[in-house]
Amino acid sequence: MDTRELAKIDLNLLISLQVLLEERNVSRAAERLYITQPAMSKTLSRLRSLFDDPLFTRSSHGMQPTPRADELAQGLSEILAGISHLVSDSHFDPAQCSAEVTLAVSEYIGVTLLPALTARLQAQAPLLHLKIITRVENQLEQLALGNLDFAIHIRQSQYGGDFRIADLGGSPPVLLMRAQHPLSQVPVTETHLGQYPIIRLYVSDREQLDVTPISSSLEEARQWSRGTLEISHLMTAMEVLRNTDYLMPGPAFLLQNESVAQGITAQPFPGAEEISVDYVLVSHHRTANSPMHSWLWEQITCTIRELRPTQPRKLRQRVAAGST
Repeated sequence: MDTRELAKIDLNLLISLQVLLEERNVSRAAERLYITQPAMSKTLSRLRSLFDDPLFTRSSHGMQPTPRADELAQGLSEILAGISHLVSDSHFDPAQCSAEVTLAVSEYIGVTLLPALTARLQAQAPLLHLKIITRVENQLEQLALGNLDFAIHIRQSQYGGDFRIADLGGSPPVLLMRAQHPLSQVPVTETHLGQYPIIRLYVSDREQLDVTPISSSLEEARQWSRGTLEISHLMTAMEVLRNTDYLMPGPAFLLQNESVAQGITAQPFPGAEEISVDYVLVSHHRTANSPMHSWLWEQITCTIRELRPTQPRKLRQRVAAGST
């Protein structure tokens, strides 16, 4: 597109041309545009110069468009309608939306959220393209750059004023293990963390998270543990848990998903029994005026509200029950 040529054009001239094509009369066109007849005649002269064509000729039946004017008329209404749509508040119809939306969400959150969210979106926005990224660092930067539309992650310690944040609730941190693990029936202490290998499930922007007590315990345990396994695939990690004596710190809400947590139990994370790991939905303010993004924001938050039981109390009770 040669924007230099477009910059030379006064788009108001195109509006005037559309009115002239509809009215075929300079005086009536001037009335509709709330200008004087001499001003309308001057505008017509500018149009003739712009298109290098008379555009209209006088006859006993009034102004008649030239072939060039008829040619322009074929696309002018659509062009002006498109411009009007761009500058006006557009009506968003989810059923007709075919845009691509990118959401960053860790696998352990996604396995709980996405089945319900995609079912909701399939019913209301069947043409929507939802792209899920489970492993991405510097998520706030990626939101600002437009590489992400939304991110759901553990609350970070700081957010700038350019971000919109919604609290999604919290979940107590637990130690996940196989049901027959030696620690499944005894209170777990920090000393125990150094006696068994630990799975470290990938968490984006780990160093920026607002979970200092847990991070400190994990780092200490890592130094003294018998070994670690770092992995980004939740299902693989859970299978390793089912077949070994590994321990894995994770959110208690994973126990709600029976297919994922089959054969897995949990114990309270030592020293963090009263701590809740909080999760947030984040977007950048560049999307604040987008009807589509506003609608999706509501769909995500509503889905999470519906999924949330009376937690964290029930989750804490279930974790406590597994340790007796």
